[in-house]
Amino acid sequence: MNNGAHGAMSAERTFDLDAFSTSEVLGVKGDHTVSVVIPARNEASTIAAVVDAVAVPHVASAGGSGLVDEILVVDDGSTDDTAALAGASGATVLRLPVGAGGKGQAMAAGLAAATGDFIVFLDGDVENTHERFITSLLGPLFSDPAIKLVKGYYERPLGGSVTGGGRVTELVARPILDLLFPDLAFLLQPLAGETAAARTTFEHVGFDVGYRVEMGLLLDVAAAFGTDAVAQSDLGIRRHRNRPIDELRPMAREVLEAAISRSDSLSTLG
Repeated sequence: MNNGAHGAMSAERTFDLDAFSTSEVLGVKGDHTVSVVIPARNEASTIAAVVDAVAVPHVASAGGSGLVDEILVVDDGSTDDTAALAGASGATVLRLPVGAGGKGQAMAAGLAAATGDFIVFLDGDVENTHERFITSLLGPLFSDPAIKLVKGYYERPLGGSVTGGGRVTELVARPILDLLFPDLAFLLQPLAGETAAARTTFEHVGFDVGYRVEMGLLLDVAAAFGTDAVAQSDLGIRRHRNRPIDELRPMAREVLEAAISRSDSLSTLG
């Protein structure tokens, strides 16, 4: 999946998995602070490992590099032990009440509570979160001020196959970009929950609600700053809980709604 030269961006603004080392990213971080925000709902089986994958290599108080200054888990109305396990792993936990909203609302609450100049969003259900997620997402932002948003991309296994995951992405999100927003069609995982930007970028465009949030964020950043402001970084292989097909239709509908509601911005992209 390595589409570009080491340490450099391809014509499609795509970065390799190993394009940035921790020391390289630290070298250009300067005085900026970084918050990792993890929205999670009933992710007791994975949340501790996600937090550990960030804290151990990257948080100074945990013996890491100091690249990450804060880990914030937004517990979006969980009814399991997500909050307790996240806190025991060293994350700050923001608890939202049951019924407070969906993913978009949790991301907005996380941004408001986080302290960092740069925000990295990660999903809480990933089974193999790796320290390179952080360096891969932050590297492009720190190395090129023209880049305003970085999305992760990856292989997504399904069942016993090395590919096949990301059904809403392949059947809805990417065709939408092909047809309506072709300058963004190079993005392999437009709905990736692994997303990074400066705080000011997120504050400028805001967050749509529910599962509209990832498509809305992508299109809003492109409309505000141009499609050249969007980049993607390889995160390798991403394993998580694959939802049954009956749960994917509402998600697909929200993604489509987010795109249709922004179709008038076509003329501003490019």
